[in-house]
Amino acid sequence: MNVTTAHQKHGHEHRHEHQGHSPTMFRDKFWTSLLLSLPIIFWSPHIQSLLGYQAPQFTGSDWIAPLLSTLIFFYGGQVFLKGAWQELKAKLPGMMTLISLAILVAFVFSWVIQLGFVDAKSLWWELATLIVIMLLGHWIEMRSIHQAQGALHQLAKLLPDTALRINESGEQEVPIHALNKGDLILIRPGDRVPVDGDIRKGQSDLNESMITGESNSVKKQTGDAVIAGTINGSGSLRVNVTGTGDDTKLSGIMRFVAEAQKSKSRAQHLADRAAQWLTAVAIASGVLTLIIWQFIGASIDFSIVRVVTVLVIACPHALGLAIPLVVAISTSLGAKNGLLIRDRRGLEEARKLDTVVFDKTGTLTLGEFRVVKTALADNIVEEDALSIAASIEAESEHPIARGIAKTAEEQSLSLLPVENFKALTGKGVSATVSGQEYKMGGASLLKTENIQFPDALLNAAKNAADNGQTAIYLVKNNHAIAVFIIADAIREESQEAVDALHKRGIEVAMLTGDDSAVALSVAESLGIDTVFSEVLPEDKAAKIQALQQKGKMVAMVGDGVNDAPALATADVGIAIGAGTDVAVEAGHIVLVRSDPRDIPKIIDLSRATYRKMVQNLWWAAGYNLFAIPLAAGALITWGILLSPAVGAILMSLSTIIVAINAQLLRRVKL
Repeated sequence: MNVTTAHQKHGHEHRHEHQGHSPTMFRDKFWTSLLLSLPIIFWSPHIQSLLGYQAPQFTGSDWIAPLLSTLIFFYGGQVFLKGAWQELKAKLPGMMTLISLAILVAFVFSWVIQLGFVDAKSLWWELATLIVIMLLGHWIEMRSIHQAQGALHQLAKLLPDTALRINESGEQEVPIHALNKGDLILIRPGDRVPVDGDIRKGQSDLNESMITGESNSVKKQTGDAVIAGTINGSGSLRVNVTGTGDDTKLSGIMRFVAEAQKSKSRAQHLADRAAQWLTAVAIASGVLTLIIWQFIGASIDFSIVRVVTVLVIACPHALGLAIPLVVAISTSLGAKNGLLIRDRRGLEEARKLDTVVFDKTGTLTLGEFRVVKTALADNIVEEDALSIAASIEAESEHPIARGIAKTAEEQSLSLLPVENFKALTGKGVSATVSGQEYKMGGASLLKTENIQFPDALLNAAKNAADNGQTAIYLVKNNHAIAVFIIADAIREESQEAVDALHKRGIEVAMLTGDDSAVALSVAESLGIDTVFSEVLPEDKAAKIQALQQKGKMVAMVGDGVNDAPALATADVGIAIGAGTDVAVEAGHIVLVRSDPRDIPKIIDLSRATYRKMVQNLWWAAGYNLFAIPLAAGALITWGILLSPAVGAILMSLSTIIVAINAQLLRRVKL
């Protein structure tokens, strides 16, 4: 199943949840019902009396309102009647049940009057306008929900329809579903990448913002991976296909967003229970209203109008929308910022965090060796020393040698021609660079060769050993001219992430299997509060539990593989590094980018989301405390009496307020 099919499947699931409802369907029913209601309103005796005009009378004019209202009832009201039937079958009566009760009571009562069984005023114009306004309210709601879930629609549009496959006969344009793993494709400048793959030839800057949330273009060259849906820059690329359809990272992100929007938080369960209770209260209030007004001598038509108004105004529409709309918006907002929410409860709990535990390797650090410090003799420049060292080590596959070469590459240093390269068994290497002989190695090189070195270099090497780091010497003519301190390099973003968490009052801890010296060196550099070192992977979960037993609310940040038990144990598990594997199954939240600065964003999004949920719940529930007595006629002594249509307007306004408040979440800056 390809990405488009996955999107269509999600759309089908979503429609099923809403009994086939869509914004287009509600829009069409609203406009048609509105046009049909105009003659009903025009010939209504109540409206004529209110506005002081006389509608033309002719044979059959008395049947305009009954017939058109009946048409509106079955055409426009059908969606509510079907929805009520589904709710009752599921034994979960809710807003559809209340709306259906209201229009059904008004419809049956009006026909009883029309046929002469009861002498009272019919409710045709109230019935018609009530259905019209309810259709309008649902149209607005469905538009809001679909806009909030637009992230899926936008993701589905990222892929092109075709790709240029390269074979023996040349280039061939084929549909992307025809591509297979191992195919070679051409991606021209400015094109979207159609599949996941790795570059076999070429280099370019790619815009990956729609996948990772990173605004800056990413330089890609031979051997680097490319992600479906991203945009190629000015270079031409030949790419080997590694993932198509459901196997692409884009498809994985779509699944994450869809699952998160369907998952329910504790607040959602609370809102669901509140809506069920409100339905029961509304029905009981309607029955009580009828009994009270009949007891004090009101006419039956007046009492029925009060019942209908109570049922309409108490509809838990806003309450039913309060949480799902915030969920949809926050999930989309997270996805746009590289935060994939697998479990809504994880995002909900993140606002309460007071401790964040980071795995060290690959999370706070790169998981690769780099030159983290250089000590020099007086007569050598650092860039020159690193350039010479990198030139000598460039062809070696040893991790430390690759670390030196990578450091020079990241500093854009040029490599020099190398001659007479030799491996010095057990000691290091030697080579001739620019006519000068150099040797490189560790402590064993110094012990076996008669090498002189300044005290500054010796002290630097000693400090490195104390911190669990490796010292590599660069020797020229038996004189040590530089010592490179090699270690797992700290990410540039890590310091900013730790500082941001501290500003939010959150304690930062580090969990690692490395020895204490290495762990303490990293912790001291970043200002980390607590260090757990020399911890085996199977013991990491126990460390999380120990913090929780102290009353801490703990998040664990790891790579989602050997940290899986700790991620599952933590109150909030955050898997980092999803840009290379979006299908990470561990944790509540997955980061598309391997950037620890995204952790504070999770907390900010959680706090903002919770605020909107609470605001919407208070408004949606509190509104009914005043609305139900008002609809029942409690203020009739002061001349305040609501018609069912006005009640529907107030109920719709409540829903619109909740929807607008939820939309304001989009303004949160992460």
